[in-house]
Amino acid sequence: MIVVATDDFELYHDVVDELRDRGVAFTTLEPGDELPDGTRVVIRSPEDGATATSPTEGSPRVETVVATAEAVRRSVEEAVSILRGGGGRTVVGVDPGIRPGIAVLAGDTIVAAFQVPLADAVETIHREIDDAPDPVVRIGDGARLQGSQLINDLDDVTVELVDETGTTPYLGTGARGMGDVLAAVNIARLSGDAIDSRQIDPTAGELQRIKDRSRRESDDGRTIDEGLARRVAAGELTVDEALETHRERDADNDAEPADDADE
Repeated sequence: MIVVATDDFELYHDVVDELRDRGVAFTTLEPGDELPDGTRVVIRSPEDGATATSPTEGSPRVETVVATAEAVRRSVEEAVSILRGGGGRTVVGVDPGIRPGIAVLAGDTIVAAFQVPLADAVETIHREIDDAPDPVVRIGDGARLQGSQLINDLDDVTVELVDETGTTPYLGTGARGMGDVLAAVNIARLSGDAIDSRQIDPTAGELQRIKDRSRRESDDGRTIDEGLARRVAAGELTVDEALETHRERDADNDAEPADDADE
C-alpha cells in the first residue's frame, strides 16, 4: 500500500490526483502518524521529516519517495514501481519516425508513454531519464533517417540499436494510433548493440519522400530541392526550416536587379 503523508497542501492534492488517475490504492496520514500494516511506500515532501521505518517487526521494509511539486508524476511513478516490484534500470524504448513512439520502463513496469514530433523526442527522453541511475535508450533500426538523428543527438546517453522486426503488434478494434507506442514498449524489452553515432547516406527514394512531404506541408505547394532534402535527412534542418530557406532563396533571387542589356 502507498501512504501519502505530507503537510504540503498543494503537493498532497497533486499526488492524490495522480494516484487516482492510475487506479492505485492508497491512504493518507499526517506526517509522523503510525503507519498501517501493509505499508510499502510513503510519499512525503522534503520538509516532512525523516524516512519512515517498518510499522511492525518482520514487515517488509518501507520505502520513502520524496516528492516535489515540480516532479509529482515522476515521484508517483517511482512509488508505483516500488509497490509493484518493478524497481530496476530505467529503459526507454523508441520506435523512430516522424512522430516517434516512446515508452519508459522501470524494470518490467511501464511508467510512461508518449508519441511526440521528432523535434521534441530528445527533450522528452532527457526529461524522463533525468536523475535515473545508468539509464539506457533502445532505438529501433527502422525509419533509418529519423533513428540516426535521434542516436546522434543523444550523445550523452547509453544508446542501443535494436532489431525492431516483429515489434509492432496487431491492433484490434479501438486501438488505432497505439502501434508506435506499443512497438516502443517491445523495443525497450529487447537488448541491442551499443552505438555512439550512425551516419546514413539517404537513398534517392528517401530524399524523394522528404521532398514530397515538403510539398504536402507547405502552404503554397512548394517543393524543396535535393540539397535541402539532404540537410533534412541529416537532421540539420526540419522540413519547416527547409521550406523557409527555400522561400528566402526565391525572394533573394526575385530581388536581384536584372542585367540592363542597353548599357
